[in-house]
Amino acid sequence: MVEVSTSLLNAKEEEIIKTIYELEVAKTDYFHIDVMDGKFVENNTSEKMRKYTESIKNVSNLSIDVHLMVNNVEEYVKDYIDIGVNCITFHIEACKNEMEVLKQISYIKQNNCKVGIAINPKSDIEKVYEYLPYIHKVLIMTVEPGKGGQELLPKTIEKIANINKFIYENGYEVDIQVDGGINNKNAKQVIEAGANIIVAGSYIINSEDYSKAIKIIKQKI
Repeated sequence: MVEVSTSLLNAKEEEIIKTIYELEVAKTDYFHIDVMDGKFVENNTSEKMRKYTESIKNVSNLSIDVHLMVNNVEEYVKDYIDIGVNCITFHIEACKNEMEVLKQISYIKQNNCKVGIAINPKSDIEKVYEYLPYIHKVLIMTVEPGKGGQELLPKTIEKIANINKFIYENGYEVDIQVDGGINNKNAKQVIEAGANIIVAGSYIINSEDYSKAIKIIKQKI
């Protein structure tokens, strides 16, 4: 089953409660929170995303899917665990070595939160393979991280297919989430490659009908 995690990155601050409500009515499966520190990527959304997360906790029971694009993973993990989110995904590129990756995985899971590892378009997908037995999902960036509204990079489709094959052959139960430039023109392609959680931001937020946009992403229209 394909699920949709709607990114709130481009949602208007003055309309955030209304947007959260309308997305829930439209049956998004998750709210996607893009946390950027201005160091790992150019933009800094730390304060804005914390406010959005707290707003969701106040008005909705839907799962909160946090994507950390930060250098200091541990600091942000602790912050979002304290808020009580459902899943935290951090970038493998933000960790110095294998021990640091495993430390973050263990800490997140010990706090009753699901954990994911994200990987950038330029990184080799094989870097994630050894961690698959310990995580709930892998997030494949289909654009360069840091900005919304980019076009999907075609070369990332092969990454999705490769890790899908590896997960199947090894019998792992790991979701494949894709993030970046997903719309009505390419959703089918990434789903056929093996993705089962689609992060969509601009395409949904800028649409006139959230419900219709979500159904299109799920290939139900």
